[in-house]
Formats: sequence, structure tokens, C-alpha cells
Amino acid sequence: MTALPESNDPARFEPRAVGALSGMFDDVSGRYDLLNRILSLGQDGAWRAAMWRAVPEDARTCLDLCTGSGASLPGLVRPGRLVLGVDASPGMLELAADSLSDAGWAPRLACADAFRLPLRDRSLDAVTIAFGVRNLRPRAQALAELARVLTVGGTLSVLEAVAPRPGPFAPFHRFYLERLVPLAGRLSSDPSAYRYLSQSIFEFGDGESFERDLAAAGFELVGRRRFMLGATCLWAARRLPVAGENPAGSPSRLHDARPGGPERGHFAQPALRADAEWLAWTLAQLVFAVSLVVALVWALVVFLNSAADLPLESWQRRGLGFLIVFGLVLFGVRSVILAMRLGGRNPGP
Repeated sequence: MTALPESNDPARFEPRAVGALSGMFDDVSGRYDLLNRILSLGQDGAWRAAMWRAVPEDARTCLDLCTGSGASLPGLVRPGRLVLGVDASPGMLELAADSLSDAGWAPRLACADAFRLPLRDRSLDAVTIAFGVRNLRPRAQALAELARVLTVGGTLSVLEAVAPRPGPFAPFHRFYLERLVPLAGRLSSDPSAYRYLSQSIFEFGDGESFERDLAAAGFELVGRRRFMLGATCLWAARRLPVAGENPAGSPSRLHDARPGGPERGHFAQPALRADAEWLAWTLAQLVFAVSLVVALVWALVVFLNSAADLPLESWQRRGLGFLIVFGLVLFGVRSVILAMRLGGRNPGP
């Protein structure tokens, strides 16, 4: 088991530390989405899209727990579906409210404790949680509460960052969590929150214990998918019936009388948003890569003209020249790949 680094704020790791965690997220809400995009290398939107697809189209009541700034809400919206966003951080919910419409089937927001949801038993068809389940301690109690509010056969879709698993990528993954995540946190108003992020991922583990907890809480794992070489994982689970429960689903509470059936009511906007997001991120990467190529070309010209005058040993000059040329080739190839990608289609998550 991975040793957990000493916590910068032990109160955040206490059971049901709603106050400490909600205060932390209030403090970092201003740049939270920006840093998420940086730390995920721009892929968090595609991962959320995969999480949305795990939710059945006929789900009529959906909860996005630990909704934060509401980034996971738009893709859940469907005609006739009630979407709820619940979080313990008022600051995060204010961001979510500012980004959402209040018309039609727009999501509804509530500030609540994940361990005592203000919902009736078996009132939800689906629950999604993106990068929040590791903050719910003790996990068994949190999963028991989700089992309470989900219908029999209801879907739980969880997206979470995980600790390194044994393998060739493990040292790089560990370096990323231990060094780069806290370093990125310096851009935040509360750098300690990103030390907590790193520590909480190590505490959560590689996902195996979470899968055992799912089974113990009465869920059947129906799908698992890993992203970014295993650094992030998506689980889809189904709530099993317990003794005395009827596993048969209730009939649909919404009857579509429009010509052409329910397919005509499907929203295309989430896919369009995902395509636009992918295009913008790819273009941004291309601009960055081309900028580095130009800078490295200039550096190579300067180096070739003045290498003999540099106060370096011969091996140091050779090493510096190699690094410049290597970087030039690397980012040159990267620029070509990105330029070709712009002419294609979104490959999806």
C-alpha cells in the first residue's frame, strides 16, 4: 500500500469533513476549472463526456454529486429529465449558477451533505460523480447513501483520479502527483488545496479498493475505462436489489407523442460542445508547439554562431546542442501531427 504523505491539513481527511472541505473548495473556486484543464492536459471534457454516456438515455432523474462548478451538468440535460447538482461548497455552486440557464429543463442546484441527501428512497435513476468520490469519507457510508436514493437497477457513474499502479508508467505518474500537481497549485489562491489533491489521490489508491466497496454497498460493476495511461478511471455500476425489493423497473414517466419517436428529442448540443472544445484545445496545442519550434530554431542559430565563445566544456556544448536539436525535432513532429489532426474529426475519449 502506498504511504500517504504527511497532510498539510489533517482535518480535511477526517470522516465527513464537510466543513473543512467546503471551505477549501470555496477558496479555490476562482481558478478551479482552469487548473483542472491544465492538470488533465485538456482532456477532462472528453472524460466527462464518457461519464455522460454511461447514463442511460431513459434515466429521468439524475444527480451530479460533488458537482462543483457544474462542469458535469450540461451533458446530462435531456428533454423530460430532471437533473440535480449537489455540492457542499456554496462558492462552487455560485459558479455553477452563473454558468447555467434557469429555463426549461436546466439543472437545479442544491447545497447539501453527501451523507444526508435531501432525497427520498429510490428517487433517482442515475448518479454521476466526477473527481469527488475520494473526498467522501468513510466511503462505505457515502456509497450506502447513494444506494438508498437510487432505484433498483439505477446507474452510478464515477470518474476519479487514481494512484499509480505497478508498471513502467508508475514513476512518471508518481512524479506528476507528488511534484507537478502541488506546483500547479501555486497558481491557486490556496496552494495547500493542491497538496491535499495529491495526498487524497494516494489515499484513494489505484481503484481496486473502491471496486470492493462498490460490491459491498450493493452495486454491480458493469464497465471500467482508464484514461491518460491509467491516471484517471471511469466506473459504471448498477444498483442491485436487496431482499424485499422488486427489481422490475417502473414504466417511463414521460411519454413522447412527437412524430418520429424519442430520437427526435435527443439533444445534440453536448456533442457539439465537445467537438468545439476539442478543436479549441488542439488549436491551442498547435500554437504552443509551433511557438516552441520557432524559439528552438532561433536558439539553434544563436548556438551555432556562438558555441565556440560559450564558457562551457566541449561535452557540455555537445550536450546543449543535442538538447536543442532533439527538442526541435520533437516539437516539429508534434506540430505536424496536430496540424493533421485539425483537418480530421474529434476522435472522442
